[in-house]
Amino acid sequence: MTSTTPTARASGNRGLALAIGAYGIWGVLPLYFHVLATVPALQILAHRVVWSVLFLGVLVFAMGRARDIWRAARGRTLLLLCASAALIAINWFVYIWSVETDHVLEASLGYFINPLVSVALGLLVLGERLRRWQGVAIAMAGAGVLVMAVSGGGAILISLSLAFSFGFYGLVRKVVAIDALGGLTVETVLLVPFAGGWLLYTAWQGTSGFGVSGAQNALLLAAGVITAIPLLMFAAAARLLTLSMMGLMQYIAPTLQFFVALALGEPLQTVHLVTFPLIWAGCALYAWDSIRAARAPVPA
Repeated sequence: MTSTTPTARASGNRGLALAIGAYGIWGVLPLYFHVLATVPALQILAHRVVWSVLFLGVLVFAMGRARDIWRAARGRTLLLLCASAALIAINWFVYIWSVETDHVLEASLGYFINPLVSVALGLLVLGERLRRWQGVAIAMAGAGVLVMAVSGGGAILISLSLAFSFGFYGLVRKVVAIDALGGLTVETVLLVPFAGGWLLYTAWQGTSGFGVSGAQNALLLAAGVITAIPLLMFAAAARLLTLSMMGLMQYIAPTLQFFVALALGEPLQTVHLVTFPLIWAGCALYAWDSIRAARAPVPA
């Protein structure tokens, strides 16, 4: 019988707290965007990018990481970060827009599907092996998506856009040779010319959401911190926890989003009562299989 050392327990507890914090913030993020519902989604995205760069820049220089990141972000790595920057921008925009148009339920569904999309991408792109129960889990989630698609609900495109954009983003970040802080910094720097240009254009047109009120200005300025903090917490947690534990933790965010959607008054339709149980069952099966595989003895 093995025992866990106090140091290992402390690291595990710290990782658990960081993971819960990161996914908890992402889970209640719709409330933040809901308060900013009068600001167009593209403007919120632009603010998110611009203020993230400033916040991350302070962190990078304070930690003395600027030179390392500059050396890493070249050649193939830079090309891959261009792709990941485009993917995360699409993901952020669709998510913000889904909140502003009262489709948080569909956004929640997208993030429930995302882990299963990641498994499928690992199989098809990275040549990873698919365990039997993983295949069943993906089939169940696929059935849920199919039910929603044939029901005539065009909002399924929101779910699929979020699931696949973040799935491909995760795939790119898995193979790119740069750490979480460096990658996120370079991605936002790449997006700054577009984001800054859009903010200048809306200010020139007199349609900027900035300057309307002190409270709204503060919320837009906070977009950088709200974007960067959970991502950095997630990266730290991933180094301290097992993959199976992180796999379980990731369902905190869409679960909270689901309840936030109900709190915001979004109607739970009949198709949701069929789709969500299928997705949840697939996710539960996937989580169970991950735990079972992690606990299985390694062959000598």
